[in-house]
Amino acid sequence: MYTTSQDERIHEECGVFGIYNPHGEDAASSIYYGLSSLQHRGQESCGIAVFDTKGPRGNMNVHKGMGLVSEVFKETTIHTLHGNLGIGHVRYSTTGAATISNAQPLVLNYIKGTLALAHNGNLVNTEELREELASTGAIFQTTTDSEIIAYEIARARVHTQSVEEAIAKTAFRLKGAYGLVIASPRKLIGVRDPLGLKPLCLGKREDSYIIASESCALTAIGAEFLRDIRPGEIVTISPRGLSSNLDMYQAPHAHCAFEYIYFARLDSVIDGVSVYESRKRAGAALAKAYPADADLVTGVPDSGITAAEGYAEAAGLPFGRAFYKNSYVGRTFIKPTQKERESSVRLKLSVLPDSVKGKDIVLVDDSIVRGTTISNLIRLLKQAGAGKVHVRISSPPFLYPCYFGTDVPSGSQLLAASHSTADICRMIGADSLGYMRVKDLSTAVNGLPLCQACFDRNYPIEGIAAK
Repeated sequence: MYTTSQDERIHEECGVFGIYNPHGEDAASSIYYGLSSLQHRGQESCGIAVFDTKGPRGNMNVHKGMGLVSEVFKETTIHTLHGNLGIGHVRYSTTGAATISNAQPLVLNYIKGTLALAHNGNLVNTEELREELASTGAIFQTTTDSEIIAYEIARARVHTQSVEEAIAKTAFRLKGAYGLVIASPRKLIGVRDPLGLKPLCLGKREDSYIIASESCALTAIGAEFLRDIRPGEIVTISPRGLSSNLDMYQAPHAHCAFEYIYFARLDSVIDGVSVYESRKRAGAALAKAYPADADLVTGVPDSGITAAEGYAEAAGLPFGRAFYKNSYVGRTFIKPTQKERESSVRLKLSVLPDSVKGKDIVLVDDSIVRGTTISNLIRLLKQAGAGKVHVRISSPPFLYPCYFGTDVPSGSQLLAASHSTADICRMIGADSLGYMRVKDLSTAVNGLPLCQACFDRNYPIEGIAAK
């Protein structure tokens, strides 16, 4: 379910984007900009697949590669991807290895035609579905659960009147978290899991419809945000317009808490809740629960900045920057040894001595996983002349793994699962440590129903127990 990473950060699986331009203009450039705005959701691989709805039904172009969107897609590549209907994907692997064979969109040629699929999330009944498909002769080209979904749709399509009917039939068999964008030669379809674990929204630009993981992707291409796709909803966009299927709709819902804590981009609004405002409220809740006598409140760039602003406002303390972030250094998780990872932390973040010298500091970040990064930053602050460093974390302690597409590791790799808060405080070298209280999560998101199983073990799907 989970791919081991050397990074200190919790990662999302991916981001999806789809657009249908009914008047025939090529979709690839819009998909490129949409994926670029979703790059924070996945940096391992990316891809674009487009159909020309005016051409032959098998007229599909696809390009995929390992790396960032700007690395995989050059201007000359975009100009070769002709088609007015298409989907795109950025990936960080949680199920399946980080290889080109697992890059998406997945393209399937089958008896009823061609299908392209991009998936954000993670199924919990993958093995059951895979064994069933294998017993009927299916040969798998990837190690992802996304391929299982594509095969299930293809199999159902043989016995249904339309691709959206096949997708609806398949969706009832899926168990877990998913936000899907699917392209057939004449239709763009979006599917959101019944719990609403993964985000998916709908937008419009003139006569074109867009489906994306986050509203920031709509803004990037000048589209209007229409609404969030409802949990359990299947939206179909075709030459006849937009239609909706709510047969899977159910309540209650369980939106992923970590979208608001860390995953989503700051300028996104998900299920009616501003990500920016939710992080500020989280910081304010921290200030109320764990006040500190300090001269300055600061955040770890970029993940802790907004919560730090909220903490400072609520506490009546000055907010300031304590670190300079080098945006051009490589990502720390590609470093193979602990020593090299620690060097990368110093390259990526350096302390602003004049900001911290002689001051007691409240240092805010979004999470502690293994503790390496935060302990290095505390040491750097004190080396630069800071006095006490009070650490405040805008999420509760990670205690249990996630099975829904977030790479929260197993309990043995989670510092809080085997150590008390007091122990962790000593281990990272902080003068005090306070985590967001689980009960305050609801306040941060204005009462939106959340999945917070990685904090409290209350998984929203029956039959799941933390390993």
